[in-house]
Amino acid sequence: MHRNSDADARASVIEVTSVRKDFVLRHTRSMKEAFVWLIKGRKGDLSEKFSALKDATLTVREGETVALLGLNGSGKSTLLKLISGVMLPDAGTVATRGRVAGLIEVGAGFHGDLTGRDNVYLNGAILGMTEQQINERFDDIVAFSEIGQFIDTEVKFYSSGMYLRLAFAVAVHTDPDVFLVDEILAVGDEPFQQKCLAKIRELVAAGKTLVVVSHDLDLVSTICDRGVLLKHGDILFDGPIRDAVAMMREH
Repeated sequence: MHRNSDADARASVIEVTSVRKDFVLRHTRSMKEAFVWLIKGRKGDLSEKFSALKDATLTVREGETVALLGLNGSGKSTLLKLISGVMLPDAGTVATRGRVAGLIEVGAGFHGDLTGRDNVYLNGAILGMTEQQINERFDDIVAFSEIGQFIDTEVKFYSSGMYLRLAFAVAVHTDPDVFLVDEILAVGDEPFQQKCLAKIRELVAAGKTLVVVSHDLDLVSTICDRGVLLKHGDILFDGPIRDAVAMMREH
């Protein structure tokens, strides 16, 4: 498993060090409470902070396949967003090496008023591809996405499934060093899910690094070799996937 000497000898591609991420929970107060707050010169806070991650430290090395596990609110999706750069930490540091491609939210980075074709070029550029590389891979991206003639339709008219298929197709064809996936395979029909999984396994077989968030314990058991279990913003366990899944099943 991931704690062997081979893995330890590989270069790290993700370094999360003492990371904290807070969110503000806004509560609806009574008129009386709001009035008192105004009279006091807006002193005090009408909202509360929620720490999604408290002091997370994690190193992922080249070629590792890691599942972030935990119940809703455990901080796993927040951690993935921090690794992807979608969010910034309130404390600590997050560093990545190589090309990172992620499916964090369906259609994130897509512009609704642009066609599927334009979004392929826009997203490809954001993920670090040159125009020539996108030109070379464009037909493969469209074929994989199964979008067909809708590639020249504005994506605001796409269904969530069409969004997913095109976003996934672009991401996997950027030839990423690190691939991040967040529950995204829950969207879309069964045949396309199987196609996505086959592509993910292909990336893993090629030595790419995978970090995935999923509630599907059977699925992650077959794809990942390492499990990181989070609870209330803390990392409870980091080790072999079978042990992480066994602990998760107990919760």
